[in-house]
This record gives sequence, structure tokens and C-alpha cells, in this order.
Amino acid sequence: MAKAREHFGDDRAGHERIRSIEDEVLFKVKVQRWRGAVWTDEDLPWLIAAGQREDGSPDDFYSALETTARAARAQYNANNRQPLSTTTYVGHLLPDQNDRDRYQLEAGARLVRDLAAAVRELTRGSLHDGHEHAADFPAFRLGILVRADDGHETYAAVRITGSVPDDLTAVILRHVPGCDPAAWYPEYALPSRSLLPAEQAWSTLMDPKAAADLLNEE
Repeated sequence: MAKAREHFGDDRAGHERIRSIEDEVLFKVKVQRWRGAVWTDEDLPWLIAAGQREDGSPDDFYSALETTARAARAQYNANNRQPLSTTTYVGHLLPDQNDRDRYQLEAGARLVRDLAAAVRELTRGSLHDGHEHAADFPAFRLGILVRADDGHETYAAVRITGSVPDDLTAVILRHVPGCDPAAWYPEYALPSRSLLPAEQAWSTLMDPKAAADLLNEE
């Protein structure tokens, strides 16, 4: 799976088709003795089958895949009025709605995890130098500004440039360390400038102890 992610995540990499499968376009992925079959759906690759390379053996992955696909085609034709004209059928291996729903849920979980880590790092960076620290995400740019003085309140601001749904904004604000998620207020300007048309911003006060602990993290 790691090799498939690496290979199909590189737009420059060439892909070799599994020629014995006719009804769908499947591509090979190889690592050591492992072999896999990858099917793409709107540029999203799915690893739909895998096994080991055994040259000359009926247990060889590619041979077994073709045999199974031919048998599936025969069964499909026996059960359906409109027969398949191809010699193979791999429809039963393709992702269904449950797979797509799970992918969306896992993608959402990955985004929340990545956002939480980025928010913490941006907050810590801004605490160190008092300047805004920013990071780019696929649909927006996130900036965090924290200003703290010994013995005074610690000001925190979050800036988002781009289109972000409210639930994602709530995730970002919830993960700023030392800040009450319910205490953020919309802003019309940052301390040093006004907001641009595509920007949104919120501010609140950060717990000074949480700020100190964040600064002391390795």
C-alpha cells in the first residue's frame, strides 16, 4: 500500500497496464515480490487486489487475477441477460459506496489531524517572535498571530484567506492552544493592518500559562 501511494502520488511516474484484464484499466504496482492492481476513479487510485509474484505458477498474482476475472465474467454472464463482451470481469473488486464513504471519513480525519498539528506549530512560532506565522492548505491560507508581554494579557488572532466552511473554521479555532473555543470574536482588522476582501479573522485572549508551556515545548 505504501508503494502504491508513493507511485501513484507522483504525476511524473509511468504506469504499466495489466493487459490480461480487459473490462477495466488496471495498473501494476510492484515492490520486492509483492504485486498489486490499481484502478483509478477520477484520478483517485484504489489498490483493489494484491499478491505475490510466482513466475510459472498458477498461484502467481497476475495469473490468479486473470483466472478469477475470467470466472467472474462467466458467472456474470450466467446471471445477466446482457452478457459481457470482454473476457474478464473485475467489477466485484472495485470500490463501492461504503468504500467511498470510508475514504471521505478518513480524509476528514487526516485533515483535522494535520490542521491541529499546523495550528500548534504556527502558534508556537508566533509566540517566539511576535510575528504572524502562516501555512498554505489546498483551499485556503492559515495565519496565526500571538503577542504576549510578561504580566499582560496574551493576544491571539487567527486569519484565514480563502473559502472555508464554518465547521472547518470551528476546528481551527478549537485547536489553538490555551484559547477558549467559545471566546473567539470576528475582527475587521489585524493589529498592523486592515483585512483584505478575501480574508477573515478572529481574536481572543490566550491563557498565559498555556502560552508559557507552549514556548517551553521541545
